[in-house]
Amino acid sequence: MKDEDIRLDPTALLSPVPVAMVSCRDMDSGKTNIITLAWIGVACSEPPTISAAISPKRHSYEIIRASGEFVVNLVDKGLAESCDYCGVRSGRDVDKFQACGLEPIPAEGMKYAPAIAQSPLSLSCRVVRIVEIGSHDLFLGEVVGIRTASRLMDESGRLRLDQADLVAFNHGEYFALGNCLGFFGFSVARPKVLSRRMPGLKREKHFD
Repeated sequence: MKDEDIRLDPTALLSPVPVAMVSCRDMDSGKTNIITLAWIGVACSEPPTISAAISPKRHSYEIIRASGEFVVNLVDKGLAESCDYCGVRSGRDVDKFQACGLEPIPAEGMKYAPAIAQSPLSLSCRVVRIVEIGSHDLFLGEVVGIRTASRLMDESGRLRLDQADLVAFNHGEYFALGNCLGFFGFSVARPKVLSRRMPGLKREKHFD
């Protein structure tokens, strides 16, 4: 360890992380709810599986556990304030869809959980496993359906999430994603490919 480094106590300080608005519906009452999660990620590619860490204290915990469903709604700049609100208010006390002026819409493959119409992209997830860890339980949900805003599909049929104005969570604060620095494999891409994919980009290092 270098002299200028500082030791910190162990904590889950992985940053930045994606922030998502996770929607669900109570099977008995039919009431919808939204929980904001920053501890969420990709767990597996085949089958496509999302991991979501949820505290048993949260209102959505039992709803998702009982229904076996949840929908991960990506957050853009237009949803940032609603996203924060849904993270600091409980569904026990307020209808978050109504309070935020959001529209619940049917989510493909879901019997109960709705998607958020205003989200640029929503992933329908069916719970396949719940892992008890400690303060949070890890819900593993297989992705069984996806909907996206038509504005994010280009003429060739390519999904352009780089144009979705997505938001990330960094140590207690929300940030809009910035400039693209490269693409997967750009460090070893042939010059012709590099100039086609990212015109004007100059690599600082040259790897064999």
